[in-house]
Amino acid sequence: MHHHGYLWTGPKQRFDQEALRRPPHPEPPPTGSKPELVQRYREVVAEFPVVDLPPLETAYWLIKPRTLVRGTWDEPKEAAAWLGEQLAEFAPRFVAEAQRDAMHVARLVGSAAERLVGGGDVSHGFYLERPSYLSLSVVTCSPNRALPELPCPVGQSN
Repeated sequence: MHHHGYLWTGPKQRFDQEALRRPPHPEPPPTGSKPELVQRYREVVAEFPVVDLPPLETAYWLIKPRTLVRGTWDEPKEAAAWLGEQLAEFAPRFVAEAQRDAMHVARLVGSAAERLVGGGDVSHGFYLERPSYLSLSVVTCSPNRALPELPCPVGQSN
């Protein structure tokens, strides 16, 4: 078991494009469906695996391009430390003042380490100024507890 880190920042309006953040339905629209429904299904099938937007279900980061992986760690504490570094870097830009508090950030990192030890995933999102959004995730891999059938995007670190 190992862990991959993902980070996305961008305009809140782009983050809100939920159709691109959810996997396509496993079955295509039935024969005779409206052409716009069929076209939208095809778009989601083509775009979901490659779009850089954070998926609604954290485990689906694993099917995204390997270039989106920001780090790979064998140890949960190392992955949680990376999360903590990212939180510390972005905290001054958090819109909510309470989220900027160093103790709050430390609690998030401690909680993440515990969850990762148990094989879970960690995902956090924060509103930034302008209005922008920050999504940080650490996904457990090989296998992922929520979706064990998903392949590892990069393999284990050495």
